[in-house]
Amino acid sequence: MIRKQLEILERIAREHGTPVFIIDHEKIRENYREFREKLPDVQAYFAVKANSNLEIIKTMYDLGASFDVASFPEFMLVHDNIKHFPQKERQDFIWDKIIYANTIKPAEVLAKLNEYKILVTFDNIEELRKIKKHAPDVGLVLRIRVPNTGSMVELSSKFGAHPGEAVDLIAEAVKLGLGVEGISFHVGSQCNNFDNYSQALNFASSIFKEAELRNYQIGFIDREGKKRKILDIGGGFPVKYTPDVKSFTALSEKLNSEIKRLFPDKDIQVIAEPGRFMVATACTLITKIVGKAVRDGKTCYYLNDGVYHTFSGQVFDHQPYPLHSFKDGEKKVCATFGPTCDAFDTISLADELPEDLQIDDLLYAENIGAYSIASSTYFNGFPPTKVVHLNKL
Repeated sequence: MIRKQLEILERIAREHGTPVFIIDHEKIRENYREFREKLPDVQAYFAVKANSNLEIIKTMYDLGASFDVASFPEFMLVHDNIKHFPQKERQDFIWDKIIYANTIKPAEVLAKLNEYKILVTFDNIEELRKIKKHAPDVGLVLRIRVPNTGSMVELSSKFGAHPGEAVDLIAEAVKLGLGVEGISFHVGSQCNNFDNYSQALNFASSIFKEAELRNYQIGFIDREGKKRKILDIGGGFPVKYTPDVKSFTALSEKLNSEIKRLFPDKDIQVIAEPGRFMVATACTLITKIVGKAVRDGKTCYYLNDGVYHTFSGQVFDHQPYPLHSFKDGEKKVCATFGPTCDAFDTISLADELPEDLQIDDLLYAENIGAYSIASSTYFNGFPPTKVVHLNKL
């Protein structure tokens, strides 16, 4: 990070105190534009779970993004941006730009969702029966299980119908009087094995073809009266946290080629659920050293943020966030800990930092925007980190 950027961070820390989580909305806009430029035929549904900050949702809304929500509260965060719309315009937005991409939903949530006639995912017969009983007016997208090999966060053990059972589930939906509008999959979060996408797209193509051969209709009628089918390619778009992560450019070229090859017809509406890709690189954390000790010859720094708060992504997202010093100096392997009384609150046993840092010195972590403050807690009474916004429009 260049000196001018460091000076801006230090000024923010002086003005707002620490720990402080900084969201750069211009970087979010850059990430969104890159996604749209490299995947021009794919509609981007921002995965709210990655970072549900209200101002981030507003920025994504202003950009024209669609939204992937996984709970009713997440849906309402998006809905707050359109609640002033006339009823028809509001309903059109919900139909066109929101998907409830959690395949398992309590009955009481389904009843609420039915009021909004939203698009939802499912992956099993019991969920279909619940939907028939509590939410017969929603749209349906069938999620299939696909390979997650090489992805940082594996999802296939919990979600997705076996591809071999997919058309039978579509048949069950038809028997229940429910329409299936498309197929979805997820290759796993932070996917660095692009063959996962190729295999998943081949599965989806085969399912569409088998359903057609068995005379089961998949799709919906759009506003122009044309029949369309949804292909939801999920998320997993990698962020280059480290040099070994493959580039999004390479992935986008592969996706564009495979989608064109496997889905040549114009009746396919391709959507995706990027979350990490939009917000990870847009956020920086500043934390302060509040304690220092030497244990077994290793310098240990105690910080006012930890794994129960912004560094929670190291636990739930399996993503380390290296800490950096504002001061120069010879770096040694140090340990960094959070502020709570739990030894589990260990940020790293191998951060490379100057060992002559003092109490009240500042540290920062970059690329910490995804699955970090989203899973912060109040453990030990320590509140989540304060948030500061840069470059809001």
